[in-house]
Amino acid sequence: MFKNYFKVALRNIVKHSFYSTINLLGLAAGVTCCLFVILYVADELSYDKFHYDAENIYSIGLHGKIAGQEIFTASSCPPLHQAMVDEIPGIEQATRISRRDNMVFKQEEKIFTENRIIFADSNFFQFFSFKLVEGDPVTALKAPNSVVLSEELAQKYFNGDALGKLMTIGNDNETYKVTGIAENTPHNSHFLYNALISTSSDKPQFENGIWLNNSLYTYVRKNPQTTVESVNNKLQEMVAKYTAPQIEQFIGVSFDKFLKQGNIYSYLLYPTLDTHLYSEWNDTIEANSDITYVYIFSAVGLFILVIACINFMNLSTARSSGRAKEVGLRKTLGSYREQMVAQFLAESTIYGMVAITIAVGLTYLLLPQFNLLAGKQLAFASLVSPTFFAGVIGLVLVIGLLAGSYPAFYMTSFSAVEVLKGKVRAGLKSKGVRSGLVVFQFSLSIILIIATTVVYQQIEFLQSRNMGLDKQNVIALRNTRNLKTNQQAFKNTLLDFPEIENASYTNNVFPGINNTTAFRSASDQKDHIMGRYVADFDHSATLKFEIAEGRFFSREFPSDSMAVVVNEAAVRELGWANPLEEELIDYNGNDQVTMKVIGVVKDFNFESYKTKVRPLVIILTNSANNLLIRYSGDPSAAVKNVEELWKKYASGQPFEYVFLDQNFDQLFREEQRLSTLFSIFTGLAIFIACLGLFALAAFTAEQRTKEIGIRKALGATVFNITKLLSREFTILVIIAFVLAIAPSYYLLNNWLDQFAYKVEISALVFVVSGVGALLIAWLTVVFQALKAGMAKPINSLRYE
Repeated sequence: MFKNYFKVALRNIVKHSFYSTINLLGLAAGVTCCLFVILYVADELSYDKFHYDAENIYSIGLHGKIAGQEIFTASSCPPLHQAMVDEIPGIEQATRISRRDNMVFKQEEKIFTENRIIFADSNFFQFFSFKLVEGDPVTALKAPNSVVLSEELAQKYFNGDALGKLMTIGNDNETYKVTGIAENTPHNSHFLYNALISTSSDKPQFENGIWLNNSLYTYVRKNPQTTVESVNNKLQEMVAKYTAPQIEQFIGVSFDKFLKQGNIYSYLLYPTLDTHLYSEWNDTIEANSDITYVYIFSAVGLFILVIACINFMNLSTARSSGRAKEVGLRKTLGSYREQMVAQFLAESTIYGMVAITIAVGLTYLLLPQFNLLAGKQLAFASLVSPTFFAGVIGLVLVIGLLAGSYPAFYMTSFSAVEVLKGKVRAGLKSKGVRSGLVVFQFSLSIILIIATTVVYQQIEFLQSRNMGLDKQNVIALRNTRNLKTNQQAFKNTLLDFPEIENASYTNNVFPGINNTTAFRSASDQKDHIMGRYVADFDHSATLKFEIAEGRFFSREFPSDSMAVVVNEAAVRELGWANPLEEELIDYNGNDQVTMKVIGVVKDFNFESYKTKVRPLVIILTNSANNLLIRYSGDPSAAVKNVEELWKKYASGQPFEYVFLDQNFDQLFREEQRLSTLFSIFTGLAIFIACLGLFALAAFTAEQRTKEIGIRKALGATVFNITKLLSREFTILVIIAFVLAIAPSYYLLNNWLDQFAYKVEISALVFVVSGVGALLIAWLTVVFQALKAGMAKPINSLRYE
């Protein structure tokens, strides 16, 4: 029986090869898109699940509120981990890590600057499920000056044979012993590493006992029976016991009074499994993704699959009138309705199986390109995973049921007499359902067109808006501490090159601020949390700050060593009417340094575009670990000259640099990927919808062949015929456009709300998108309409 179903189904597919090809093209394109979405979503949801007992691993974050400013940071203090194990029932293990970047690694003649260097406690490999290829996981990170290299670095420096070898790390050229080789970090971990160094190698950071020094990341494993709420309550007791005395010493008032003033200082558990997609903490060890994008891509994949299935349903329904006699004869000869339903569903399932076979092949071939677009590292193994196979089987069933349901259940619901009298044939010529499906699929396509346009506009807006500084033509040279006493000589010689306009030493390379601390205005006693970094006299000229009031640091004023420059956000935060008459108190350890405000720079975006500019303080320095270099002309020539000079002044030290504008572009890397993928998916959706429209136009012209012949015989022109056949589809697209306006506006408005600076969604976006969809539909339909209109009337009248 099943063999017969599939034999008849294959016979019908071959008989109607034109419509079959269009169906397969549309379904294959839709399913390919859907498979990529399945791979993307499955990968996003897999983060950190490879760890043993992952559901009970939590990180510790700090929630603070001082002077009305809230802080959510993923970091915590050095003594916290051991205190939690000792004093909180249900905490079974704890470990700490800290990330360092731009560390110099040397092994004989091989010298490179490495990022993602993790300082880790000795129980790191017992706590997490990262694997050692060589070495003892218990002792590898126990002794001072121990380093575990990733397989990649072991190959890079020692050609793989690294265990037990010595190398120097850091600007101080300390000698480290390689005590292990670890597998390269799985890409689906919320933090990555190239090397691991024992925390006993940096006792000042990890053993300082300061509860206010939130400079590292703490992880704990709790007992499954222990509730998060009970641990958080215990953490608050620990804050009162250990942190409160240090806060009181720092601010000069009791901790109770500090809290009564509306301030907050508390540690909280956060599930590690939620870190990648749900974290709202600042200063996470790696940039995380957002569950919003998982929802968006899932919806887009579903949209495109639905559009492809609608094509199948439309064409199947349209062509079903031609199979009405077959249904009548089968019923007359004794076929049961269930058998005929199975026949139609088998046919649609075959389409689905063939389309998915094509789609899997396309997915395999296009996977490298998809990885580039999505910023993923998906491998072919992803295509044979249980999740992927479950998705494929699910798609076959969805396509079979969804695409074949209407013709199967509708056609077989009539009696044999009704079918043979033509009732089914007349009913299936009714265009109501098909029109509704066309409207629905074009509504989805127009929503995607509008979304693509708005996402593109938002990214263009962020890239082109006046930031308050000039990020173009600036090189950020790293690790300038390696110049040692030659820093000023290097800078002065660099400025002799004609293409070098200016240069400035600073401890901070935008975007981001590497130090946030409390300041007070000399005129009040309230603490204010502000960003802080140091720079030299030429900083403003190099970055082309816009000065709102006063001036920047100048060599003509020796007193500037005790001065600061602030931004407009700091002036608003402190409530200053005349900022140039004010002084700012900087807490430097236990010392209080009072500094004169000499200038105010206009606000500029030094962090994410999703947040408002926060208060910022700039302090004078003569040297630092980064040199910002403004150049003109050819960037490659500028880099070449800087590198040659570096080799002269810092022989044997790695030359590392970035372009400032590329650094800022990373702020909206996710949005850029979203825009690219939206464009591709939108193009696919329109292509699939137009395939269906093309086939429906061909079918409509075929059904109305005799009518067209009579109209032409009575004097109708090609334009009249084209207008007649195009009018129906034009009306459907206009209805689809009207229905797409409200949901697209609502969804895009919600997406834009995450940005502090955003475009307004104008009516022009909707008009252009609607007109664009209409033009695409016209071009698709007009071809078939012209073909029908230009046919000779004699051929049309002989058609039946």
